Amino acid sequence: MKNIEVKVLDNDLEKAMRILKKKIQNDGLFKRLKLKKSYEKPSEFRRRKQREALRRHRIAAAKRRYR
Repeated sequence: MKNIEVKVLDNDLEKAMRILKKKIQNDGLFKRLKLKKSYEKPSEFRRRKQREALRRHRIAAAKRRYR
């Protein structure tokens, strides 16, 4: 598990909360918590993994096209 730290400067709690939320989202913690909340059937797990791989592949292909 990765430690996520945010420094609060000048008692600006609102800005620190926004930064923390962004760091957590980029780390994928929200997604992992959502997946662990309920049971996922093995067939749904495989289908989700396949969709994620396809999405990553499309994004990589698009980046290669625009270089």
